[in-house]
Amino acid sequence: MGARRSVQPDAIKQQVAAHWNRRARGFDADFGHSIKTPAERAAWDRIFALVPSDGRQLDALDVGCGTGFLTFELAARGHCVTGVDFATAMIAEARRKASERPGSVRFEEGDAEQLPFARSSFDVVMTRHVLWTLPHPEAAIDEWIPVLRVGGRLVLVDTHLDGPGPPASENARTSPEYRAVGDQLPFLGGRPRDVIEKLLNAHGLVNVGSDPLLDLVAAQEQRMVEEGKEPVKRRRYVVWGDTRKQA
Repeated sequence: MGARRSVQPDAIKQQVAAHWNRRARGFDADFGHSIKTPAERAAWDRIFALVPSDGRQLDALDVGCGTGFLTFELAARGHCVTGVDFATAMIAEARRKASERPGSVRFEEGDAEQLPFARSSFDVVMTRHVLWTLPHPEAAIDEWIPVLRVGGRLVLVDTHLDGPGPPASENARTSPEYRAVGDQLPFLGGRPRDVIEKLLNAHGLVNVGSDPLLDLVAAQEQRMVEEGKEPVKRRRYVVWGDTRKQA
């Protein structure tokens, strides 16, 4: 892939970035952007076990990193992690947090659909709730796969909406910014995990699999009850696939 030309964000992406810049300072306080209970911790530990390292330090990329949730979790497991996001305020908050924590991390401003990295730069690419925010989600997948090394793994954590979403204060999809461009975001409501599995297969990955994350769903629902919130069942899942190993 090599060096990429600088591309000015289009109007849709400017609108999307404006939303996340607006929410950056309080983002970590919103429900679901943190791990606060033992059940949530156990569920996320199981997700991160999908990043096979055999005890090695991996080069990992967190696409759409926000304030660094995945980045810091991967770094805590001994990996060298790069987070990339095009919301400048999110990156600024992530860098502030990084200055207060141990671990090998760096954060760069960049577009998930136009990654500023060379081919075969990473052992793992991981995202969380990113596909639905993108104007060109399939093109993004085609962007993420080439930066993986031979035998590398793409891991996507996502949601498929099939009912009421979170409270308005935490629901990006109902925000003024997203209402203005939502009809131009193909995956706005999410997609079922079997659809994402088929996408990864179609884009050339192997050993594709998925999990419905029922433990995370249950843990978060219980946390809502404990915090006095109205329980909202979210249909979460993780889908993964590997690049082909050389014969």
